[in-house]
Amino acid sequence: MDSVLLHCCCAPCSLSCIDPLLHEGITPVAFWYNPNIHPWKEYEARRECLVDYAASIGMELRVQEDYGLRDFVEHVAGDIDHRCAYCYTHRLEGTARYAAQHGFSAFTTTLLASTYQDHDAIAAAAEKSAQKYGVTFLYRDFRPNFRAGNQRARELGFYMQKYCGCVFSEADRYQKQIDRARAKFAQV
Repeated sequence: MDSVLLHCCCAPCSLSCIDPLLHEGITPVAFWYNPNIHPWKEYEARRECLVDYAASIGMELRVQEDYGLRDFVEHVAGDIDHRCAYCYTHRLEGTARYAAQHGFSAFTTTLLASTYQDHDAIAAAAEKSAQKYGVTFLYRDFRPNFRAGNQRARELGFYMQKYCGCVFSEADRYQKQIDRARAKFAQV
């Protein structure tokens, strides 16, 4: 495989993917396209960590700057509980389109590294986008590398996010605290 575009959601997850690809003889080009990540400071922190990491290892990085708060919320507001399907499809379609338009023969994604995401839904969305744009989806199960990649990211001092990126998942991570506050201040 001569040219593979690696969609990167963040630098920590990329650690789980880059070395295995290099071991296969694949030198990926990193691609930042994450209009789902909010708020802006979170988006910026993740992007800048990836920019710094790519530079430190001499990996080419393409950035498609798109802080898409309004567009993302408009697409998921009617069905927040199923927002991930839109998120996977939108980002992977954007990656496949970019790959096709810029001469890449294939693409893959660091989303396949997370043990917290719907692996099968990610693979299905990527395959559908690959077919739509006439590029190859390079499927790899990067999950076995996830814990080691996160440990290495901590050792390297990377920014470590606490949620997948969308504002609704940030609220989910605080749900127990929200429920405790609601109970504490409930009117009798």
